[in-house]
Amino acid sequence: MLGDSASSTVYCDGSMWVCVCERVTSQGLQACRIVFGSEPKEYEVFAYLQRHYFELDFSPAVDAGLRMSSGSKHVNPKRLKRLAARAMGNDAVSTKAQEALSKGRDRAKISRSKVSRSQRLSDEARRRTLRTEKHREKHKGH
Repeated sequence: MLGDSASSTVYCDGSMWVCVCERVTSQGLQACRIVFGSEPKEYEVFAYLQRHYFELDFSPAVDAGLRMSSGSKHVNPKRLKRLAARAMGNDAVSTKAQEALSKGRDRAKISRSKVSRSQRLSDEARRRTLRTEKHREKHKGH
């Protein structure tokens, strides 16, 4: 798993605190949304991720637009410092993560609609059979 990375961003979404976990693998970027009620402490988020990381429902992979390097390339220390400062100042959740989360919601919506459709059809079939049985019972004779 050389070149894989993960990051998490915690922010207040109205009345709830939300953590968006992103992981970049060779397949692409995957994201997961965790809702915390009250403001979590840093160690609480870390402990939660340690306990439940492999149980999290990550979205399907989205092309991250990043090239994964197989070896470590020397980076200028000044550039590294600028990149770290830029990453610390970036408060917004990445648009790729938002795209990945929306794909996950769409996938859940499709599966939900399939289940509700099959349930509706079976319910209609059950009502139809009851209606025909009732009709037969009325015309059966004494």
